[in-house]
Amino acid sequence: MRVCVIGTGYVGLVTGVCLAHIGHQVICVDNNKEKIALMQSGESPIYEPGLEEIMRSTMVAGKLNFTKNINNAIANSQILFIAVGTPALPTGDSDIRYVEAVARSIGLAISGEYKVIVNKSTVPIGSGDWVRQIINSEIVKRQLDNIPQFDVVSNPEFLREGSAIHDTFNPDRIVIGGSSDQAISLMKELYQPIVDRKIPAIDFLGQLSPQTVPLVMTDLNSAETIKYAANSFLATKISFINEVANICDKVGADITQVAQGIGLDSRIGNKFLQSGIGWGGSCFPKDVSALIHTAADYGYDAQLLKSAVKVNTNQRVLVIDKLQQVLKILKGKTIGLLGLTFKPNTNDLRDAPTIDLIEELTRLGAKVKAYDPLIQSIYHHPILSTIDLENNAIDLAKDCDALVLVTDWQEFKSWNYTQLAKIMNNPLIIDGRNHLDIDTLAAAGFYYIGIGRRAPENSLVAKRVQRDAKKTITKVA
Repeated sequence: MRVCVIGTGYVGLVTGVCLAHIGHQVICVDNNKEKIALMQSGESPIYEPGLEEIMRSTMVAGKLNFTKNINNAIANSQILFIAVGTPALPTGDSDIRYVEAVARSIGLAISGEYKVIVNKSTVPIGSGDWVRQIINSEIVKRQLDNIPQFDVVSNPEFLREGSAIHDTFNPDRIVIGGSSDQAISLMKELYQPIVDRKIPAIDFLGQLSPQTVPLVMTDLNSAETIKYAANSFLATKISFINEVANICDKVGADITQVAQGIGLDSRIGNKFLQSGIGWGGSCFPKDVSALIHTAADYGYDAQLLKSAVKVNTNQRVLVIDKLQQVLKILKGKTIGLLGLTFKPNTNDLRDAPTIDLIEELTRLGAKVKAYDPLIQSIYHHPILSTIDLENNAIDLAKDCDALVLVTDWQEFKSWNYTQLAKIMNNPLIIDGRNHLDIDTLAAAGFYYIGIGRRAPENSLVAKRVQRDAKKTITKVA
């Protein structure tokens, strides 16, 4: 099938590349000429494991192309994906001006054969009808003899950054919302190779699930609500386990054991029960906020979702309290951050908990150092210009008064913590993701503090850390 994907951000590029891999003829459109040139050279503008390799192979096979010419791309395609960004506004609503601009472009260029317009962007509930109205209004202005025929469907994405290729080819479900039998039939044909598990082999993906993928057919509004509801539920589940972790800190329980115990209940499940310093990224904060805002538009106060956001906001700076409990005064201290991105296997800093943590540490007068496997330049985010970016574990730990694990990158498990403890002012580590092995850290000489996690008997190390911290305070005074 001939597919046009408008917008080559995270969702658009992954969607286009994966559809090309299963045999469709795909053209990706973007209005950024530098970005188009980069992709035409075979380089991906975003980091996602496996994306660049598949992108290059489909380009060589002649299945994937990139262009800035939206009119030609629209004219020559059967299915048009709208995959532009919908960032959150200060009000909590979604900024849909890019969706509107694409809808107008489609209305100005659409002609010839029947087309399916697919809302892939996460849009406010009711946007399907709104997009149809915009396209029709532009068609009317053209005063054509033959009115182009089209339908709008909603096809929300459920991709996780860091495993988006795997998620595309092994989805839990594919949701298609619409009322046109013709549009639904074409969408089923588009996804048939994924549904039937007829996907060309990819080495890094490993064994694909043999189970047929469920197709969930709904009306437009229900499909749009599914996307917001799914992300809001997952965000709420994380906030819930973080709240229980904070209770564990008070009563002396271990959240890892509690999470295991409740996760074995089939009604609950064990996913998204890892406590830590909160959720972030481009989806959860925006989607929860948008659902709260939508509810308010219709006179409903979404109290549970508001509470989930409040717990998450507090969780982001919980690390500060834990540092102050041991080091007392943070002014003049040096804090090293292990990781910066909101999750591993991505270079995405959008709404990462790190941002709040850096701001608060800096406000309290601490010097901040950081190391992240994929963040080696201050140009990833303006706040990075206020900290020292290091290239390795030794440079990060040297002269630090504490280390804080922010992102659960796998490589942090293999660091030589015995060596790091010796070059620090104080061997203190706050494990903000409960990612590290407690016994290994204690044996290395660290005073370990997790999130709702019982530490081993390391009271002697704790006394040493607190004693050294007091000496530092005396010197500063």
